[in-house]
Amino acid sequence: MLDHITLTVTDLARARAFYDPALAPLGIVPLVVLTKAETGGFEGVGYGRDGKAAFWLGDGKAPGSSSMAPKAGGPIHVAFVAASRAEVDGFYAAAIAAGGQDNGGPGLRPHYHPDYYGAFVLDPEGNNVEAVCRKPA
Repeated sequence: MLDHITLTVTDLARARAFYDPALAPLGIVPLVVLTKAETGGFEGVGYGRDGKAAFWLGDGKAPGSSSMAPKAGGPIHVAFVAASRAEVDGFYAAAIAAGGQDNGGPGLRPHYHPDYYGAFVLDPEGNNVEAVCRKPA
């Protein structure tokens, strides 16, 4: 249903230091880096797979706009699809190593779905970032 989402951050370098390694185990990598010179003020990075950036981090200005976006610092919840439970585990380990805070380690959460295997980490802005696999073990 959604084409992409942009998460406004207060410190893009700090956010990248978290998201680059945290999303790598899910096969999600930086695909597009936009500079202020290119866009007229917006600086950001687009993450995705298969050549399509669907998750963006931005410095607080909307693309193509000189006006400031709403104040950064969430909190929001975003969940990334993992192809396997091992990817969920890899996401969690990488996110914690990159400075994320535990918000629910890898495990089954059958109250959501019988095969719901997820892990939750708070990013440097306090957003609840999750990786989830809904496949049986």
